[in-house]
Amino acid sequence: MSETLGVASDHAGLELKQALAAELSKRGLVVREFGTTTSDSCDYPDFAHAVARAIDSGEIQRAILVCGTGVGMSIAANRHAGVRAVVCSEALSARMARQHNDANVLCVGARVVGAGTALDIVDAFLGAAFEGGRHALRVAKINFEGSAS
Repeated sequence: MSETLGVASDHAGLELKQALAAELSKRGLVVREFGTTTSDSCDYPDFAHAVARAIDSGEIQRAILVCGTGVGMSIAANRHAGVRAVVCSEALSARMARQHNDANVLCVGARVVGAGTALDIVDAFLGAAFEGGRHALRVAKINFEGSAS
């Protein structure tokens, strides 16, 4: 069974989210839409929390959230214990966030990056795997599972 990737945005990120979701679907990935689906003004936390709850429950393992800057979505999603959301504006950070921090939610800003750059960032995020090892100890500390040094 293939992984289901969650996607969500507010009104500011709608167009970029739709472009990313269409490209990922075209590539054969299973994409689950969490909203918004219109350009009407809306509140990004509603969509970030819906995605984060789906991660917490195990319905999805990873997601892409898009708002104006990516920052608001990241803050809201990171309120959930099972989420490690990261805002990225270039591919290196996205790849490293997966490899070293086991990030499971990528947040991008539609007002910060264009569609081509956003797709490069998404590709880096989805193409990287958590390396574990010493990084697993650090992620455990992020989750309050390890002792403080």
